[in-house]
Amino acid sequence: MTAIQNLLDPPAEASIFLRAHRPGDIGWVIERHGELYARDYGWDSTFEGLVATIAGKFLTDFDSRKEHCWIAEMNGERVGCVFLVRASATVAKLRLLLVEPAARGHSIGTRLVEECIAFARQAGYRKLTLWTNSVLRAARRIYERAGFCLVKEGRHHSFGHDLVDQVWELKL
Repeated sequence: MTAIQNLLDPPAEASIFLRAHRPGDIGWVIERHGELYARDYGWDSTFEGLVATIAGKFLTDFDSRKEHCWIAEMNGERVGCVFLVRASATVAKLRLLLVEPAARGHSIGTRLVEECIAFARQAGYRKLTLWTNSVLRAARRIYERAGFCLVKEGRHHSFGHDLVDQVWELKL
C-alpha cells in the first residue's frame, strides 16, 4: 500500500534514479506500454505486440557497448524506461520511452532522453533517430527540447487508429 500511495502522492522529495535493466524489467516495459496506450489512446493489442518485438530483439541482440536500457525508479518503484539500440555503425535509435502517469512532472522523461543522448555520443554514433506518433505530444516536447528535429511525417493506420507517424533526428 505504501508503494501505491507514493506513486499516487509522492513525497515532496521523491527519490529518483536511473539504472540498467535487470531480469523482469523487459516484461514490465511490455506490460506497461500495452496497458497505458490502450487506456490513454485506445490502441489495440498490436501495439503491445510491436513493443514486445522491439524489446525481445533488444534482449536477444543486446550489445552493451552500443546499446542500453534505462529503468527509472522513484522511491524504489519502476516508473519509466527508454532504450537505445543500434541502427547502423553510425546511427542509433531511441525506443520505447515511457513514464508512468503518477511519476510525470518530475522530469523523468527528460532525464531518460538525456541519458540516451549522452550514451549515443560516448558510443560513437553520429546520429540519433526515433519514430513516434503525433498524438504523443508530451514525448514530442521532450524530443524538441533535447534538440531533435522532425524530418518526416506520414499517415498510417496502426493499432486500430488512423495516425500520423513522425521520424525525428538529432545530429550528435
